[in-house]
Amino acid sequence: MSRFYLFIWLQWAVKLTLYTTLLTFFIALFITFVLYINQGAEALNSEIKMALLTIFKFWFMVSWNFALLIILFRSLKYIFNKCIKGYMFVLLSCPKEETHEETGEIIDEIGYGDLLKVWRKWFMLMIWIVAGEMIVALIVMKLFSSYESVFTWFNMYVLHIFILIAGFFSFIVLSVKCKKVQVKKC
Repeated sequence: MSRFYLFIWLQWAVKLTLYTTLLTFFIALFITFVLYINQGAEALNSEIKMALLTIFKFWFMVSWNFALLIILFRSLKYIFNKCIKGYMFVLLSCPKEETHEETGEIIDEIGYGDLLKVWRKWFMLMIWIVAGEMIVALIVMKLFSSYESVFTWFNMYVLHIFILIAGFFSFIVLSVKCKKVQVKKC
């Protein structure tokens, strides 16, 4: 079972990182291009290239956060109904009141509307785990480093690493925390 969690997490982490980077790149490139066109699209020289690169870097940093939220939501859909090492996450529909079922039926084709409640619970779980990681990292940094400021080491890339680590633990807790998610043998 631990190999299931490891492999589902590895697939999720690679997709999350790759898709976030690609979406961020295209958002930043688009904004840079629009700004270049709005400023008159002058001939490219070294100053304009440096300015465009600076604009791209700025918007890359800004759009990373936006892209990460979108990809976090989209990536949850693809952890379900994949048989990995003999197990799989399944998403259950809400039980019907007239039949007095304890659990719903397994949803074969998962839409984004089916994920809203699960994503909210999973996202809050991720927030709490990342907050715990930040507290531990802050304590370790204060005890074993010579940083002057408390959060000089913290940036969006460190946050992304924290989110990746939190993703592993959130998958383990997800089926316990959310009644619509179960781990089944396949």
